[in-house]
Amino acid sequence: MTDATMTNAAELLAIEDRFGAHNYHPLPIVVHRAEGVWVYDLQGRRYLDCLSAYSALNQGHAHPALLAAFVEQAHRVTLTSRAFHNDQLPLFCEELAGLTGLDVVLPMNSGAEAVETAIKAARRWGYQAKGIADGKAEIIVCDGNFHGRTTTIVGFSSEDSYREGFGPFTPGFLRVPYGDIDALRAAITPNTCGFLVEPIQCEAGIVIPPDGYLRAAAELCRERNVLLLADEIQTGLGRTGAWFVCQSEGIVPDMYILGKALSGGFYPVSAVIGRREVMRVFTPGSHGSTYGGNPLGCAVVRAALRVLREDGLVERANVLGKRLVETLLPLQGSLVREVRGRGLLVGLELTEPARPYCERLMELGVLCKETHDFVIRLAPPLVITEEEIDWMVERVREALR
Repeated sequence: MTDATMTNAAELLAIEDRFGAHNYHPLPIVVHRAEGVWVYDLQGRRYLDCLSAYSALNQGHAHPALLAAFVEQAHRVTLTSRAFHNDQLPLFCEELAGLTGLDVVLPMNSGAEAVETAIKAARRWGYQAKGIADGKAEIIVCDGNFHGRTTTIVGFSSEDSYREGFGPFTPGFLRVPYGDIDALRAAITPNTCGFLVEPIQCEAGIVIPPDGYLRAAAELCRERNVLLLADEIQTGLGRTGAWFVCQSEGIVPDMYILGKALSGGFYPVSAVIGRREVMRVFTPGSHGSTYGGNPLGCAVVRAALRVLREDGLVERANVLGKRLVETLLPLQGSLVREVRGRGLLVGLELTEPARPYCERLMELGVLCKETHDFVIRLAPPLVITEEEIDWMVERVREALR
């Protein structure tokens, strides 16, 4: 069977069901092409993308500047490995350091890889700089966390479904309630080397901590000589109306963990950006990745950052996000328990399971996904217009009737 005959969605879904692992439960739509905020199925019907590949598509689908950078670099060189230098990695590192206000950049590929890199950095820093006894380093995480899918990471998840059947798990992690500064203070011991936190919890249902929590956590970490590791893989790079949630709170963590929109959906790129005295724990041979820092990915990231800056997408998310929340707030009632969000990252918490409503929205031309069972996540690309937001809100109102 050739691609030319692949026009039947049911046939394609049956093939994927037979030959693909069943580790996702996607909506029954087959996307054929996409542009901006819109995706199209095999029959040409269009849908407004309100998931943005979990915030990887902040710049929208197939942004022409990213496509041009991708093609141009692909014609020159795509991969060198870190055995040799390339002419894109130095500029990638310089630009990310300048953007975050930190010193040293370590590129990886997936978000989970970046989280694992930050964990390794924090532990080695704990032994070398803080004097923690070998094998005793501890990292504090939060209930409701989502930092990836490796066995180490799911080992400290509070979701049983993420952990079931994958143990034994890596020790050295302690969970505390999210947003509770007193619980964090009580959990810190001389063996604590880091506090790993999402400034807004996305997978948990767009959970925003109390005002002042992040600043208080940063001050506490500094006071107790603990590294603050900010996982802004889903919240960073304009999604919440600021480059980073941490910046909007007036703090600079010891490490940023980035991914998703870093490459605008064109290529898997992630990075850890940290203070020099932390990142210098890595020495040749201590950590690496064949594709990490490859010239194709670095060139795309540089273009993706330019698009966010030159197109004013961060400011756009701030303005349009307020409009989105304001127009959704009247929906609060018997079905919609709460509307919450920041920038173009909004959650509608329902009193009923959200999946059927996501399927209804798909029928109405809006693609979104449930998270934490009862929450509809609305996170369109930042290139969305006021008119498209209003169009989407009307469909949400209709689906929730």
